[in-house]
Amino acid sequence: MFSKETYKSRREKMKENLGSGIVLFPGNDESPMNYPDNTYHFRQDSSFLYYWGLDFPGLSAIIDIDQDKEIVFGDDVDIQDIIWTGPRPSIADRARAVGVEHTEASKKFIDYIQDAVNKNRTVHFLPQYRAENILKISRAVQIPPEEVNKNVSEQLIKTVVAHRSIKSEEEIKEIEKAIDITYEMQKEAMRITKPGMYEYEVYGRVEGIALSHGSHPSFPIIYTIHGEILHGHSHENLMKEGNLAIMDCGAESPLHYAGDITRTYPVGGKFSQLQKDIYNVVLSALEKSVEMMKPDVFNRDCHLKAAATIFDGMKQLGFFKGNSEDGVREGVHTLFFPHGLGHMVGLDVHDMENLGEDYVGYDDEIKRSDKFGLNALRLGRRLKPGFVITAEPGLYFIPELIKRWKAENKFKEFINYDKIEKHIDFSGIRIEDDILITKDGHRVLGKKIAKTVEEIENWCSQ
Repeated sequence: MFSKETYKSRREKMKENLGSGIVLFPGNDESPMNYPDNTYHFRQDSSFLYYWGLDFPGLSAIIDIDQDKEIVFGDDVDIQDIIWTGPRPSIADRARAVGVEHTEASKKFIDYIQDAVNKNRTVHFLPQYRAENILKISRAVQIPPEEVNKNVSEQLIKTVVAHRSIKSEEEIKEIEKAIDITYEMQKEAMRITKPGMYEYEVYGRVEGIALSHGSHPSFPIIYTIHGEILHGHSHENLMKEGNLAIMDCGAESPLHYAGDITRTYPVGGKFSQLQKDIYNVVLSALEKSVEMMKPDVFNRDCHLKAAATIFDGMKQLGFFKGNSEDGVREGVHTLFFPHGLGHMVGLDVHDMENLGEDYVGYDDEIKRSDKFGLNALRLGRRLKPGFVITAEPGLYFIPELIKRWKAENKFKEFINYDKIEKHIDFSGIRIEDDILITKDGHRVLGKKIAKTVEEIENWCSQ
């Protein structure tokens, strides 16, 4: 955990920003795989971690702003628990370690909230993503389960987003710890990938690196020769000479902060000329978009810079034609780049996505576009010092999308379909770094992971 003072100050800031009412924080419980005692790896709710720091199941907590009181609800282990899982500190001792003096039994959480509701007090809670917590809040605030996420507190959402968006120095150190493990994961993948291997052989080794550090992946690892599938989680393909492999992976730090790094590299250790040319288009899009990143710049403009760079690069290679400014305005580039440049990173790999992307990535000044491709940009707002974001341009030959656009004669004045069809099985390339926005610019976080063609080919040969 961070220091007691860190969690106390976060909760005090919450009280100041909300002003009144009761704030509910249902923690996560164990989640069974196939019967109650065989559970998935436990992961605490990220906002619960941020304000309370307590990383074990069976907890709920409240901040009673009006009474200036904080309570953690949970149950101490009994002898049966101790026999199977060993002794543990009391809930009261653990709560005091994060600056909380009041604890109650789990069952009193609902009673406390029902009493507040009956007295017409304001109750704040965040959107819930687990059924058991939806049911818990449903009982507490006395509304049907299907109405819970329709009655969340927008004021609380905006407050949490404001707090968690700006990373402290201690949070940045945690993210860099995660990226340092991710560095090892990427390097090992490049080192061992060879023609004749199945994807799952590399995937297993890479996940094992995270586990060997006492960590876990911050999201299900993407490792595939079908890079044109943006979130491809299958690992069953036999890899062959000439294939490109995309590794999109990240580890968690000891305090659950995420790393998120993507690299693309040749299965046989050497890029073909076309692979090299297209890789350098994506690398240029990454570099030029990151160069723009500094306080008060709209991240949407960084995204559009990446899009223009991809259009220009593919025009030079003969896949596109025409004016790049017109092409990007029309969305021609989305044939190859149909997603956004990046997202926030923190306690979640897509930080605070459960609170609503439009609260995290947009605000009163800038709204999400409804245009294809641009509507997938998770973060469009002005950048601020303390943001940690990804920059991850990609370029993908998606056969179904190419065929559909050609059948519709879409953007035929910009697109050389004949050339594209000759390379329709190219697959895809994505390159991703994690970026800290500083007071006067930006900093790429973590150890330097091979990124140029020459660096990648060198790592693949080791």
